[in-house]
Amino acid sequence: MALNLPAYRPARNTRILRYLAFAGMILIAPLFFVGGPGWSDGPLFKSAWNLGHILFFALLTLAIQPWRIWTGWFLWGIGTLVVLMLGTGIELLQHGTSRQMDWQDILRNQIGVWTILAVRPHASLIRQTRPLALPLRLIVAALLAAEIGATAKVAIQQYHVSQLPPALYDFSQPDPSPFWDGVIEPVTDHAMDAHNRALRISLSTARYSGVSLHNLPDDWRDYDHLIIDLHNPQDHPLPMVLRINDMEHDLGDNNYNDRFNTRLTLAPGPNRFELGLDRIRSAPKGRSMNMQAIRRLILFTVALPEPKTLYLREIRLE
Repeated sequence: MALNLPAYRPARNTRILRYLAFAGMILIAPLFFVGGPGWSDGPLFKSAWNLGHILFFALLTLAIQPWRIWTGWFLWGIGTLVVLMLGTGIELLQHGTSRQMDWQDILRNQIGVWTILAVRPHASLIRQTRPLALPLRLIVAALLAAEIGATAKVAIQQYHVSQLPPALYDFSQPDPSPFWDGVIEPVTDHAMDAHNRALRISLSTARYSGVSLHNLPDDWRDYDHLIIDLHNPQDHPLPMVLRINDMEHDLGDNNYNDRFNTRLTLAPGPNRFELGLDRIRSAPKGRSMNMQAIRRLILFTVALPEPKTLYLREIRLE
């Protein structure tokens, strides 16, 4: 009967919160080793998944409730040290699996425990150090906001990508690295007819040298052609290879016959290539390419005798 009195409700609510935290922690724990984003998954999924580290260690802190044993700076020090060792152990255990080690995850683990400690009354500090509670909370809030803000930024970026078609890349982007792999940089000061923006691609003498557009609109179903406009500043032809594949290929065994491959010979000066999407759709042997899940477009050279440069001026569907 006494448990129904108002004085006992806070204690009962605390126990319920602790049980829920335990349940959530148990559900999330296997995801450190099973599932999660792979190398072919998009940036938004990867960024959102990283926030799981903060959630897990926040739930762990709520479940253990270390403030029942320690207080003040000792609580913060012990909590930080334990989570540091636990997080480092998790990263080392992931080494050699399909998951990649990410030492930034260790900071996210700390943000999880610090967030819970910071929202405790007086930031779990003793009376003599309570004036430091507000600055401490502000620091933790800033770290948490930075992580959430980074994911929000990626979400906005991916929404922008989804709105690009028929273009496959926005040449006004100041930094191509969230979209391209390879030695590539924007240029705006070259004078080649009407184009005032382009991407300069630097090619080396490595066996395979080029660039990969890995963050692009993936649904090509409503279009008939792929247009690529390249400028070759050399005074001689430059042989290149264009490769396009869908998500199924990325998740498979990378078989050469399971993707679209074609040779492009760039004459000196401007070059405009128009490729029918029916060719791309029918390229994989034994199946049709999923034109709703295009994952990667690669331009590369093979064993150049000396470094070369070219400019990508347009890449779009029509």
